[in-house]
Amino acid sequence: MPPTPASVRRIVRSVTARRGAAPVDVSRVGADGAGDGRDGGGGAGGAAGGGQVPRVVVVGSGFAGLRLLRRLEGLLPADAARLTVVSPVDHLPYTSLMPQVCASSVEPRHLAVATRGALRRTVLRLGHAVAVDTEWHTVTVRGNDGTLTVLGWDRLVLAPGSITRTFDIPGVRAHAIGLKNLTQAVYLRDHVLRQLETADAAPDGAQRRALCTFVVVGGGYTGTELVAQMTRFTRRAAANYPRLRAEEIRWVLVDHAPAILHELAPALGRRAARVLAERGVEIRLRTAVTEVGERTVRLRGAGDADRDEETIETRTVVWCAGVDPSPLMATLGLPTVHGRLVVDEFFRVAGVDGLFALGDAAAVPDLTRAGAPAGQTAQHAVRQAGVAARNVAASLGHGTIRPYRHHDLGFVVDLGGRDAVANPLGLTLHGLPAVAVTRAYHAYALNNGSNRARVLTDWILDLVIPHQIVQLGFARGQRPGIATAEETSVYPGGRAPGGQEPAAMTPPPHEGTSRPEDAAARDTACGTVADRGTQAAPPAPAAQPAPAAAPPTGTG
Repeated sequence: MPPTPASVRRIVRSVTARRGAAPVDVSRVGADGAGDGRDGGGGAGGAAGGGQVPRVVVVGSGFAGLRLLRRLEGLLPADAARLTVVSPVDHLPYTSLMPQVCASSVEPRHLAVATRGALRRTVLRLGHAVAVDTEWHTVTVRGNDGTLTVLGWDRLVLAPGSITRTFDIPGVRAHAIGLKNLTQAVYLRDHVLRQLETADAAPDGAQRRALCTFVVVGGGYTGTELVAQMTRFTRRAAANYPRLRAEEIRWVLVDHAPAILHELAPALGRRAARVLAERGVEIRLRTAVTEVGERTVRLRGAGDADRDEETIETRTVVWCAGVDPSPLMATLGLPTVHGRLVVDEFFRVAGVDGLFALGDAAAVPDLTRAGAPAGQTAQHAVRQAGVAARNVAASLGHGTIRPYRHHDLGFVVDLGGRDAVANPLGLTLHGLPAVAVTRAYHAYALNNGSNRARVLTDWILDLVIPHQIVQLGFARGQRPGIATAEETSVYPGGRAPGGQEPAAMTPPPHEGTSRPEDAAARDTACGTVADRGTQAAPPAPAAQPAPAAAPPTGTG
């Protein structure tokens, strides 16, 4: 006799008790698998008239995940699928404007596109997807309260995004500040103001210099925009501190490449470097970071082991040196390229029926570049989302599939004030024309009327009203390291803050028990619909040799 949901719950309780791990919300195994059809379930009672409705689970509510779900809601009839999104936050953080949050040009909540406001039919599950069982078609979600829930799926779309790349350099995870979410952006703003406040009262000259020294690592889009915006912000803020002179504030930009913004045309990179130099930014190119301490950062010429190291006294190191795919990808046991899940041009994972992936965490082949993996940028994620939604809908019998082809629209880099560089459609721009194009692009890309209006208002106010130089209290207490702020320790094998191993994760319900040998048993235990193999799309091809990875290109 196949196991029932009740028996699965009893097994899970016994496994949890033996292993002493975080509790599993076993009451949801039945509801999410073969129960009443709510919360993304597709059980026998989920559809009108007792029919089973396919369950589509999307992991991630970033540029790729949220745009895909909005498109999918438009492509699928209301009764065609039950949609669920798994995300640790209830919004899309528009990360491309994060440096402007740090510089007080834009309010942080104005960059948070509400998931519930953007989606009409999708159920939101707050938490991290920490494990996927491709045989049983389940995904394990660690909720924000620490409990585990197992969701069944018929189509699973992985768009968990990326985390800050740290290169295993000593001290980076513990002492550097990242810029991947709004929490980090607001914290950085408070932290910088706290350093200025402390420096204003410091009697010792060496201490004042260290407090007023800010090091940004990474000369790509994010790092360049951040140092440009923050230089203006701190120099203007210095007027609020009577014992602090603007000339005492020092910003250093470090990159191992021979030029900043090396992904853009050389002329634009040189123009941006000239703007930074005019603002007093020290640009250290062909330079590597060897260690980040609580009060120092050590530098050395890239590729020159014999060169003497330089130590800079500072309390602030901001890490913008690229991104790595979500740690979830490493737990799947499937082919990856530099940590990115290998997919075909239709976003399908070879050998796993119903599994799709896109965005920063997937090595999506770019057919316009001989199949090389697409860049890890917001532009790619947004463009991929529309095509991937079409293909997921096609796999459910609605429409036809389409391969992903990327046509580059160019990039924009906002340097603050009247300075920007951009290459829309290959046209090289700088100064005010580039500022106009940059702001217009971001306003359009926000793709939400309320957020767009608020950001436009912020920009107008920024031109006519001085910044409010106040701390909001986020910089008090212990500094949240990159691992803490990005919650990477929730994944199996992830590093917890301070380097300790994370608590053991309770396995999906079938682990530690005998697996059902037939499809009926699996369907009863995990709620897999009987007709999940019926697709309009052709089957995914066999796994191909992994292509060479494209270098990270920032957020775009």
